[in-house]
Amino acid sequence: MSVRDDILVRLRRQLGRTDVSTAAAHERAAATMAAHRTGPRAAQDALSERFIARALEMNSTVDRCAVLDQVPARCADWLAASGLPRELVVAPELGSLDWAAAGLSVRSGAATGQDPVGVTGCFRAIAETGTLMLHSGADMPPVNSLLPETHIAIVRRDRIVADMEAAWTDARHEWVVWPRAVNFVSGPSRTADIEQTIVLGAHAPYRVHLLLLG
Repeated sequence: MSVRDDILVRLRRQLGRTDVSTAAAHERAAATMAAHRTGPRAAQDALSERFIARALEMNSTVDRCAVLDQVPARCADWLAASGLPRELVVAPELGSLDWAAAGLSVRSGAATGQDPVGVTGCFRAIAETGTLMLHSGADMPPVNSLLPETHIAIVRRDRIVADMEAAWTDARHEWVVWPRAVNFVSGPSRTADIEQTIVLGAHAPYRVHLLLLG
């Protein structure tokens, strides 16, 4: 028996757990997960507008884009209007877009501390809270949404779901091999640790720009 097993056995003994009670607890947990209880949800045709409204409340900025090929130009326009650098690191899944034609200097791969702007997609966007659900992987380095001061996320309209429960349900259905990390982004990083004053960009990007696609 390992040290870990020994500790768990002692804890179970202290809590009065037996094999029978443990099995019953597992059954209750499985039944709760299978029930998929949810609160009130926005109508399917209102998810995009709900997501936009909540994202704006979280201090994200939002733009729209009709087709994927227009993404570089829309990013370039927003960066120019905001007075931001035109050097980007993009997730490999977006690397094949014609960024150079939009006048942008782009590197495909994982961000370093020197990259001013990181561009990612997202697995799901949650309308209830204006939150992005991102997962790690070869085509989606998590550092691209964490290290640069500016994070641009491409949000496909068909990936907007009502709530967190719906996002996790999709993950269970789609992920054969689960990623090492799942990150949730609700606007720019912020803290109020010092004198209860909100400071943006404390632990991650100072600004988050969402480009709705479709």
